Amino acid sequence: MNEQSLLDLLQPLLGYFDQYPFIKSLLVLLITFTFANVTAFILTRVFLILAHLTRSSLDDQLIYIMRRPLFWSVIIVGSLVAILLLAPSERAMAIFKSVALTMLIVVWSQFFIKVAMVLFSALSARSSVNSLVRPQTLPLFNNLAMILVIGGAIYFIFQAWNIDMTAWLASAGIVGIAVGFAAKDTLANLFSGVFILADAPYKVGDYVVLESGERGKVTHIGIRSTRLLTRDDVEITIPNAIMGNTRIVNESGGPHLKFRIRIKVGVAYGSDIDKVREILQTIAEKESSVCQTPEPRVRFRQFGGSSLDFELLCWVDEPELRGRVVDALNTTIYKRFAEEGIEIPYSKHDVFIKEMPRAPE
Repeated sequence: MNEQSLLDLLQPLLGYFDQYPFIKSLLVLLITFTFANVTAFILTRVFLILAHLTRSSLDDQLIYIMRRPLFWSVIIVGSLVAILLLAPSERAMAIFKSVALTMLIVVWSQFFIKVAMVLFSALSARSSVNSLVRPQTLPLFNNLAMILVIGGAIYFIFQAWNIDMTAWLASAGIVGIAVGFAAKDTLANLFSGVFILADAPYKVGDYVVLESGERGKVTHIGIRSTRLLTRDDVEITIPNAIMGNTRIVNESGGPHLKFRIRIKVGVAYGSDIDKVREILQTIAEKESSVCQTPEPRVRFRQFGGSSLDFELLCWVDEPELRGRVVDALNTTIYKRFAEEGIEIPYSKHDVFIKEMPRAPE
């Protein structure tokens, strides 16, 4: 319904004031303001009460968000009708229409941005591990929705003022190409950051090991870079373009946060392997930092060149405990083997002298 149709609808009521255009205009404004408040009342008191009866709060939020754009849409259209009753010039009326359309576009653009954020937040709250919209990717989708809505709003505002977009789009394309060449590294980091947020190979708080050897806790994932805090309390900032094209081992990944450590131990040939197995198992079970679920286990791996090679496998609660637990287990193993007389072989070199050098004459 345009302003002329609305004017025809109100004509029986306004016919009594044909000689007083200003009074007719004020009457239209009064009717508009009343209708806008009635619409807001129906939304907030009727539909909102019905929405409260449902289990989901999503419909409550959508109805509450819709109140403002509907109210202002009625006000803007009614104001345009009131201006039309004053019989302005054709040029002035065209300007008023463009202003009204611009205001409507701005109001409804804000509405669509808020609706997108509410919907993405709801999807994020109900997300699973494989969901596309998760708390980690929520800012990305919110920003994309805002960019799309604002871009569409700008386009329709230009159309409302009868401005040709062809030249603007051509200029924007040329500028975009120039900026792309000048900031290709920045754009590479930007797109890599988007893919990292969407794919989520790691998250804040995870312990990761890079292909180059750096190991640390992820403290921040940004659009341009990722930050790691090493065990030396040194923060490393790595561009996302590198993070997106390197091999990353996520030690905190998997079904739980626990991390398995491996203690390799070699004993001399002739040792009682059952006793060695029992000692290693007991040491792991008595260590307070070692998890009992999954339980520690001992494996006889191979017959080495000078030793029987065993491996103690046990779990710790977090990857950052690895160094401390390995130190404690190695210390205890060495002391117990010394007490039990179990030899830990090491590399030995025997030197044979074939012939003593002759004394000088």
